[in-house]
Amino acid sequence: MDELKLEYYFKNINEFPFKDVFKKCIYPWEALNNINKYIEKFMENKEMKINKASEIGEFCSIQGSYFIDEGTKIHSNVTIQGPVLIGKNVEIQSGALIRPGTIIGDNASVGHCSETKHCILQNKSKVASLAFVGDSILGKSARIGSGTILANRRFDQSNIKIKYYDEKLDTGSDFFGSVVGDNTRLGANVASLPGTFIGPYTWVLPGLQIRGFIPAEKRLIPKTEYTITDNPKIELK
Repeated sequence: MDELKLEYYFKNINEFPFKDVFKKCIYPWEALNNINKYIEKFMENKEMKINKASEIGEFCSIQGSYFIDEGTKIHSNVTIQGPVLIGKNVEIQSGALIRPGTIIGDNASVGHCSETKHCILQNKSKVASLAFVGDSILGKSARIGSGTILANRRFDQSNIKIKYYDEKLDTGSDFFGSVVGDNTRLGANVASLPGTFIGPYTWVLPGLQIRGFIPAEKRLIPKTEYTITDNPKIELK
């Protein structure tokens, strides 16, 4: 069970500007349950604001409660739906959708037309273009490739259960995506099923569908098979 605890995945929480969202948490899903109360408490001590040193592009929509710290660059046509907390020197590229309950640490980035929802992105984490990160936690310097989906709900809408070797643990929530450890990388077009846990320093190569518990410092390589046959010369219009 130690491999499901918060400390297995994240060694740099003290550097995270919103670290108190993890306070008293033993397991990662407890931090997700804390998000709304944490943001509410954080906003009690700060006004809704965009730091003057930040840069906001054209045609952006920012609604609800929010805090955007200095040095952050939000490109054009970004939609932010509060409550949302965004740290320093963050880059949010054009067309991104930042949904309620998103917490983004310093020097992180969200790519073109990507979507985040009720999640924690720790310092230096990166979400590339056309990706979805929902009800998930990314560790420091974790990378999510283009087109990657961290799925967060079962088809039958029942509680998400974590498959840990021969055990199944109920998270108590019907919305739960993935936990991605520090410095872990998911390649392009990876799909993780709800309740996936990936240890730190693990690489998941492009195109894989993953689930359950994946230990630290592993490399997942897809097994690709295809057939080559002759093809006629046809000039297309």
